[in-house]
Amino acid sequence: MIDQWEMWLTIAVAVGLLVGLAWRLAPTPLIALAGLAVVVLAGELSGSDRLPTTAAAVAGFGNQGVVTIALLFAVVAGLELTGGTELATGWLLSRAQSLRGAQVRMLLPVAILSGFLNNTPVVAALLPVVHDLGKRLRISSTRLLLPLSYAAILGGMCTLIGTSTNLIVRNLYEHQAELAMAASGETIELSPLGFFTPALVGLPATILGLIYIIATCRWLLPERTPAVSVSEDPRKYTVEMQVESTGPLVGRTLQEAGLRALPGLYVAEIQRADGRIEPAKPNQRIYADDVLILVGALDSVVDLRKLRGLQTPDGQARKLKVPAWQRTLVEAVVSSRCALVGKTIREGRFRSNYNAAVVAVARGGRRLQGKLGEVRIEAGDVLLLEASPSFLHRQRGSSDFYLVSTVEKGAVRRHDRAPLAIGILVVVVGLAALDVISILAASLLGVLAMVGTRCCTTSEARRSVDWSLLIVIGSAIGIGEALRTSGAANAMATGLLQIAGGNPIATLVALYAATVICTELITNSAAAALMFWIAWEAADKIDVSPTPLVLGVMIAASASFVTPFGYQTNTMVYSVGGYRLRDYVVFGLPLSLIVMATAVLTISLTYGL
Repeated sequence: MIDQWEMWLTIAVAVGLLVGLAWRLAPTPLIALAGLAVVVLAGELSGSDRLPTTAAAVAGFGNQGVVTIALLFAVVAGLELTGGTELATGWLLSRAQSLRGAQVRMLLPVAILSGFLNNTPVVAALLPVVHDLGKRLRISSTRLLLPLSYAAILGGMCTLIGTSTNLIVRNLYEHQAELAMAASGETIELSPLGFFTPALVGLPATILGLIYIIATCRWLLPERTPAVSVSEDPRKYTVEMQVESTGPLVGRTLQEAGLRALPGLYVAEIQRADGRIEPAKPNQRIYADDVLILVGALDSVVDLRKLRGLQTPDGQARKLKVPAWQRTLVEAVVSSRCALVGKTIREGRFRSNYNAAVVAVARGGRRLQGKLGEVRIEAGDVLLLEASPSFLHRQRGSSDFYLVSTVEKGAVRRHDRAPLAIGILVVVVGLAALDVISILAASLLGVLAMVGTRCCTTSEARRSVDWSLLIVIGSAIGIGEALRTSGAANAMATGLLQIAGGNPIATLVALYAATVICTELITNSAAAALMFWIAWEAADKIDVSPTPLVLGVMIAASASFVTPFGYQTNTMVYSVGGYRLRDYVVFGLPLSLIVMATAVLTISLTYGL
């Protein structure tokens, strides 16, 4: 046993990683880095060749898959900041008239989008859209949010770029195949993991999964009240939005446009282009250049500005000396020493004096009367402004405002660039899918195009990257390498084969089940990086191609449906939808079994196990 201390140490580190992440003992990146540090220090101090060198242990951070994931986050940032996601799905969702109709119209495009985009930003971009949809149809958002997450997971299984686990497993697979060929000096025949190889399992699993979700959601998912509601915010903003003369809202009623069901926001009145003021009724038709007076909470006002077809009245924001991609939303509390107190916004020439446009005004829970430009400013008013980041630096030391702060997710949308962002994404996916260039090169090209065309800025692209996810993946790859070099992966594969009796199909089932359990307890990327080596060793022992077993790990690592913690999108909708752990088990366990049966059957038949 003593001469195998490296194996036992590595197994202890892997188990510690599983336990630490499952029990949330510390932040996920810290736990992953701690496990990697133990392996690196043990190798450095002992000089053992059964542990990876320092360079090999940290090579995961430079893995092509990790770099590609980081680049894809930036590509999606351009799509999100231009409203491209809403443009691709909003027209379809606006026509839904029932729960089942809403699910069909929501789940299909989400599954398709998730095949070509990272699941997390897709779900994040659609959360406010789904909330609005639930309000309009008068159905609980719990019937929509968890199906939204599950549809994104299913769709992500269908391509290599749909989820981070697919990219990581594919790159580990190619790297190990190169090492095996170099060691043997012979050409090893392995089936390639192409762009659409995961669709072999992902496509039938997605079809069956969506049928299951739509058919059983009404009975297996109870209606729950969300834990947080924007309508509970006691501070109400009064905001004006003008209907674009050539926008998609012209000619539609308030009800058809979805403006009567915005969460925490309502249309108070409509000011026509000829000066008439009319009360807002559901069947009231919207015309070009109408000005809508709305009242609601801050989060709702931010979401409102994501809608296509609405703009700030009189083009005040467009007259700013700052381009749209350099503007953000800012909250400013007016002080008693502000020179504008007692004047209307128009009289005070706010835009000229501050190079900022007033978007909305809040005065406690009161609704302010009249047009926004005619509101007389009082000390204590909270102004929602569209301004450049430099406004913060200029005014924080000023006596005009008590408090100045940026609004979370307040970046100004560039709706005019949405078609361009979608076009860039299509080119990136097309180049990678047709194998014209590598996925990494296509992603790099996409980032440069998004930044170069101002769909997003360099800083926005940088902020969009989930660095904690990349740290976990890089650390897990290093620990996985230690499992291989120490012989731990070989020992685990031997134990797995003993359970399966050496039968290839039974081995695939056991490997799939073990990967799913790891995914539900920790994270999908970490589970994939750890289980890959066990799958590779198991394939070698039963003398079969590693491709089917590796593909099984790839699918199983994404198939997190039973807990809110195994996959990031499940965590995102957990508190927002007011779910309980029981909801995930009751609704997600049958779906997990459906995907597992589909994976085992299709992989076995395709690869002749």
